[in-house]
Formats: sequence, C-alpha cells, structure tokens
Amino acid sequence: MSETVNVRRVGVIGVGEIGRAIVTGLCEGDGDPPEVFLSPRGARTAAELSGLYDSVRVCAGNQEVVDRSELVIIAVRPRDRHEALAGLRVDDGTIVVNLMAGVGDDELRRILGTGAPLVRAIPLPAVRERDSVTVTCPAHPAVEALFARLGGTLPVEDEAAFNVFSALTGTLTTHFGYLAALTSWAVGHGVPAEVASRYVRGLFQGVGRALGDESRSLQQLAADHETPNGSNERVRTTWFSPANSAALDRVLDDLLAGLSRPADGSGEAADGQEKRRPSSRR
Repeated sequence: MSETVNVRRVGVIGVGEIGRAIVTGLCEGDGDPPEVFLSPRGARTAAELSGLYDSVRVCAGNQEVVDRSELVIIAVRPRDRHEALAGLRVDDGTIVVNLMAGVGDDELRRILGTGAPLVRAIPLPAVRERDSVTVTCPAHPAVEALFARLGGTLPVEDEAAFNVFSALTGTLTTHFGYLAALTSWAVGHGVPAEVASRYVRGLFQGVGRALGDESRSLQQLAADHETPNGSNERVRTTWFSPANSAALDRVLDDLLAGLSRPADGSGEAADGQEKRRPSSRR
C-alpha cells in the first residue's frame, strides 16, 4: 500500500458522537492506529479520547489540526460550519472528508478556498466496533483505506446518489421508535416494562442477524419469516398498507429534496449527520 493511501495522521474537527466512534474504531482495531489530532470542539469528549489512547492528541485549535494531518475529517454540525471553518488554510495536498449532511462539496470548497480533494462520507455509529459500511463520494483510495479499517466502504458515483443514501440514513431512529412502540403496547397490556424491553430487543437482534445473508433479498427474508395467512403476514399487510408505504415515500422524497438543495445557512436539513447516535438521535 502506498504512502498516499496508508494515511498515518488523521485530524478530526468536531468531536461529537460520530467523531468519537471513528476515533475509537481506529484506535481499537487491528494494527497500529494512526496518529489522531482532535479539535478542541467537544472538549470533554476530546479530552476523554486523548486520555484513553496514546495516539490521540487534542490541538489548540482547528488550524493546528489541519496543519498536523494528512487527512482531515470535518464532523461539525452543519449550522456551525461557517464559525468552525472560516479562515482555515487547507493545503491542496490535504485530503478533506466531509461528514456534514446536506453540505455539498461545492459549498465546502468555497468556505475553505482550497483545491484539496474533498470526499463526502456517511459513517454510522457502528464504526466504533468496525462493523459498518460507510458510503463515500467520490471514491478516493486513502479514504477507502481509512474506512476499510472501520467496516468497509461503499463508494457512489455522484452527489445525487450520495444524497439518496443520506436520506435512507434518516430512517435509523424510526426503527428504534417502532421497537419502543411495541414495548409500550406490551406494557399497556400488563407486561412489566423491563421484561417487555428485554423480549423486544432479543426478538429483533435475532431477526437482524439474518440481514447478513445477502444471498436472499429483503422480500425473501420477509417471506421466510412468516407463514402464509399467519400472524406476521397479517401485521405486515395490515399495518404496512399501500397508504403507509406512500406516506413513507413522501417523507423520504421531502428529506431528499432538502438534502439536495444548497444549504441556506440554517443547517436544518443537514443537522442529522452530527446527531446520529445509537440511542436517541437522527
């Protein structure tokens, strides 16, 4: 692997939950971790990570992060992008990875005023365990090598396709909300909350492992888990009706439209990228 691909100095500007997950995955994975330079944004998390890992250092400011790094990950909330990035000097040889949903490369290049290669990415919290495929755009060997350490990459051809995947990511906490609704229903019928939660978690953890079998389509997986005219088929066909399916399509279409239009400075359309957490955000 060439020196260009095997990045040894990684900077992170904006150390929130996704930044923490990336650093943890890099430092606890196989092989020697890269040196990681953290911005003082998210000071508590940055200090915690530098205390845990010898290869992690907290810098005095964002410019120091850029100056020390071969590859810089920008993980600030989109609404904070101007405050955090204004005035940064980014050398054309530095690789910049943009995690800000709804903030395209054209806008980021205007903010930074650099000719550096820009790559958008959608890492999920599971990169912490090195168990999540990260969508990237465009493909770049150094970025692919970095995220290969964290579970792999899925490069897409253009930002239009990238925004579709970003919109899909916006459905993550709906899944948790669905499980919470099932748990609440059971509690309403007299099952203790802890017991209901334990059962629902176990039920869907077990079923979720079937997703690793890519030889079967999602439709086939559904069919394999239900009996004709049985309980699962009844719930699926009654609850996930054509009307509900159309409503979901509308929500996703609206989200995609917001992600695809130029950001207006509010960061509202893009705020979810920073907020993806395994518990209650995005």
